[in-house]
Order: sequence, then structure tokens, then C-alpha cells
Amino acid sequence: METTLEFADLLRLMDERSTAFRAAVAAAPSLDTRVPTCPEWTVFDLVQHLGNGKRRWAATVLAGPASDVAVAAAAAPREREALLAWFAASTGELLDALREVGPDRGCATWWAASESPETAGAVARHRLQEVAVHTYDAQLTLGAPQPLPDDVALDGVDEFLATCVATTAAWPHQPAIIDYHATEGRSWRLWLSADGARTARLPTPVTGADPEAASVSARGTANELVLFCYGRIAMDSLQVDGDRRVLDQLIAWEPEE
Repeated sequence: METTLEFADLLRLMDERSTAFRAAVAAAPSLDTRVPTCPEWTVFDLVQHLGNGKRRWAATVLAGPASDVAVAAAAAPREREALLAWFAASTGELLDALREVGPDRGCATWWAASESPETAGAVARHRLQEVAVHTYDAQLTLGAPQPLPDDVALDGVDEFLATCVATTAAWPHQPAIIDYHATEGRSWRLWLSADGARTARLPTPVTGADPEAASVSARGTANELVLFCYGRIAMDSLQVDGDRRVLDQLIAWEPEE
């Protein structure tokens, strides 16, 4: 799948979203406030989760493709200013590691069966989405969630379908096609069958007769599509046409490789 963002842009946006995340944490009424979209976590838990993820991926990209690195989770400090500094250092570790190795360096990932490459560039792309969605989570605790920036959200739909959905594991239901349409003017198609799940960007606008009819289509802003993909908003937040059961089946699907 074509990437919409260059490596330097991924790193810049990851830094920007991390800064926005820290701002939301700094403004949270308490580190013990529950996160509505991650109800099992407090704000503190969210920071610790995201910071430790950055540290693990920094070690992974530095280790190269042949190494599966085990990094023990660090206990983040409980005092707010120290926690924010710890998180900023976590961000710095990941950005420094990605800059050092560059986008084409191979590394171990959990998405070997997907359509995304096992490279540092793909790690940067996925980690941008991770911090962007968790920034939304943190802002939601303040009652003031902000939409993901347009370029982040548009790349996010691409990245989610290619990395988190595409797989060689067999689809256990009737073959189906799902179309996703962003109101910003970009569309994607997902094919589900016994051969697995594969995805591609559709030409925009779609020209000529479409030989394949989508089982269901979901339309919304790119921000809404990404938040739906990550389970942050409900299906009813989108314009859905066709067999909604297919989307329900996809949400519930846990493919075994």
C-alpha cells in the first residue's frame, strides 16, 4: 500500500502528537482519572503504556531484523512533572533510534502476515497512529477531544487496514468486500475471503463500472474512520450502507495465524 507520509513527516508528526499528549496529561484533573475509551486504565496507566511502548520499539529497531528484543517494562514515576519528563524521554529514545537506522532498516514486528513491511519506516508509521489515538483518549478525559490532524488521519486509515487487518489467515465467514470512503476524497477497499484479508486504495474518483459490489460501505471523515477502526466511536457515527453485519463480524474477528 502506498504510504502518504514521508519518513521525516512521520517523525515530525509523532513528536507533535506526543507533545499534544503531554499537554493533555498535564491538564488532566488527576493522574487517577479513568480514561473513558480505555476504562480499565487511568491517565497514569495510559502514559506508562505509551511510554513503555516507545522504549520497547526503540530497542527493537536498533536490534535489527534478526533479534526479538525483550525489554522489561519500566515503572514510570508517579509525580506528574516527573512522569511528563519520563514520557518525553521515551519519545526521544524512539525518535533517536528511528533517525539512526532510517526507514528501510529491517526489524522484528508482530505484523509479519500483514501487507506492511517489517521495517523501521513501518514502525514509525504505526507508532504515529498509536500516539495519535491515545492523544485523543487523553484529551477525552478533559472533555475536549480534538480530531486527528488530516494528514495523520488519512494515513491512519491506510495504515490500520494494511497493518492491523490485512492477513493471510482465513476469513471465517462468507466472502465480503468493505469499502471505506473519507469525505476528504480518498477511498479504500478490503476483500475478505478464505485466502485472508487484503486491501488497496481505490482510485478517486472511481471511474467506469465497478465489477465488484461492496457488501457494505462506511463513509465519514478520515478522523471518524480511524476512530471507528480503533473502537473509539460507534458504527452509528458513520454513514453505513449495505450489510452492517459484515462490519460487526470484522470487529469481532480475531484471526489465528
